[in-house]
Amino acid sequence: MRRRTAPLAVSALLLAAGCTSSATGDGPGGGGDAGASVAASAPDQRLTVVADAEPAAAAVSTSRALFDAAGVVVVAPDGDAAATLLGASAAVGLGVPLLLDPEGDAGDDAVAAELDRLGTGTVLAVGGDAAPGGGDREVVGVPATAEAVGAATGLDLAEADPVPADGEAAAVAVLDPDAPAALVPADGAGSGEGEASGELPEVTRAEPLEDTVVLAAGTPESLAGVATARAAGAQVQLTGGSTDPRASGDVVDLVAQDPSGTVVALGAGFGAEEGLDWKLETAATGAQLPGGGQLLFPQHFMVALYGHPGTGSLGVLGEQDVDASVQRARDHAAPYEALVPDATVVPAFEIIATVASQFPTEEGDYSYEAPVEQLRPWVEAAGRAGLYVVLDLQPGRTDFVTQAERYRELLVLPHVGLALDPEWRLAPDQVHLTQIGSVPVEEVNRVVTWLADLTRENRLPQKLLVLHQFRVDMIPGREGVDLSRDELSVMVHADGQGPQGSKQETWRVLRGIGPEGLSWGWKNFYDEDQPMLTPEETIAQVSPRPQLISYQ
Repeated sequence: MRRRTAPLAVSALLLAAGCTSSATGDGPGGGGDAGASVAASAPDQRLTVVADAEPAAAAVSTSRALFDAAGVVVVAPDGDAAATLLGASAAVGLGVPLLLDPEGDAGDDAVAAELDRLGTGTVLAVGGDAAPGGGDREVVGVPATAEAVGAATGLDLAEADPVPADGEAAAVAVLDPDAPAALVPADGAGSGEGEASGELPEVTRAEPLEDTVVLAAGTPESLAGVATARAAGAQVQLTGGSTDPRASGDVVDLVAQDPSGTVVALGAGFGAEEGLDWKLETAATGAQLPGGGQLLFPQHFMVALYGHPGTGSLGVLGEQDVDASVQRARDHAAPYEALVPDATVVPAFEIIATVASQFPTEEGDYSYEAPVEQLRPWVEAAGRAGLYVVLDLQPGRTDFVTQAERYRELLVLPHVGLALDPEWRLAPDQVHLTQIGSVPVEEVNRVVTWLADLTRENRLPQKLLVLHQFRVDMIPGREGVDLSRDELSVMVHADGQGPQGSKQETWRVLRGIGPEGLSWGWKNFYDEDQPMLTPEETIAQVSPRPQLISYQ
């Protein structure tokens, strides 16, 4: 088994070993009468990160990640869009890496070293006439025109629509190795005129790396790497700039097809994505949130019914049975679909799991804890119907973590989150309806740690943690809430009721407290608001737009 040399920049820390290669031809890098052989192999490691910021360096790192040998390599001038696009067409059609010739001499040594490692005998220089680093390699120079590249490679390049600047990565990602298209920029710019300066040897491509997935941010520095990945036969999935594999339902579906397969993360931003390894393993479960993907916001917008099963006195959720509540939640959510076109509207339940009691309960905590068996039919029916569920805790004199632990078997479901209601968190000498409760930020952060650990240990999609609040003193020190755990989205839900002017002032005051990075919720009260906002008024008047609207 071969050890690869360390790639550039961040990749130098993360690209490590190669495994058994797939090749045909007269030995690695061979040429002559037998033509030029190519050898490709998937990385040994489950996750390989190519996070070089410079395009030429990223191209080298991707080549090192996927190719062991290539008797022919395509090279294009860095920064020349026409040459790079047609170079991508040629590389994918031939099944060889695409490298970039950096401006000046600064990066020549790295590219030349990669050509040496690959055993390259011939360079197809698209839009140029020399190979980086010089040497005695044969250079076939060809202008960056579809006709010239097709003639030099012997490829029958299909005609394609001109590629806009913001669509280059997408165009390269879908190149078909068996029928590559001639990609040209939308501005029509080409690089020179004339014919190729020589002929390429026949290239015998390697077996495709069909079990390797390349997640590409689609940023400019990754373009040549995308071409090299397609040339190797890897599956390429663009992430739309996101560096968290949980963000896209398409990415989740793709990596879940082979949960133990190799993945290459291509793009400078992946180097700064903390916890990329566990996020990938979470995506590989294939579990998705209602509405798709494994991240909550901003791609989702929730509309929830609030209450307790079996009683209408605690909110609209309990005014009907579970099936009717599912339909009512959908009906509440439907008007928001046209109002929030940039997010997937998801109906939801917020179920009061523990209900504040005015009198001492059996355990003396002034909180009735609903049995899991009572809540499970509602939670499971919601999941089947595509609803998200939040379990709300009103703990009385006990603490939030103790109560949350009671509902662990529901919280390990991928569509279930948690809400803390500090109004009903009492001190040892307090009683409900006499004092308004509160919770110190230290206890909130213990919940953050507990819920985040549970989420990671069970490889679950991101969970929502809601903090209900309508007075500043309900969560002393709220600016210290721990937002460092990407397993969670922490939300402050403004519960003010009454005249809309008062509610807006509560919203303004609560939003003026840190920390930055919270999600936000707004509650519409049927009976207490004066008046209750319509969906249209809610979106128009509550600014910035919340991520959750609940109805009580």
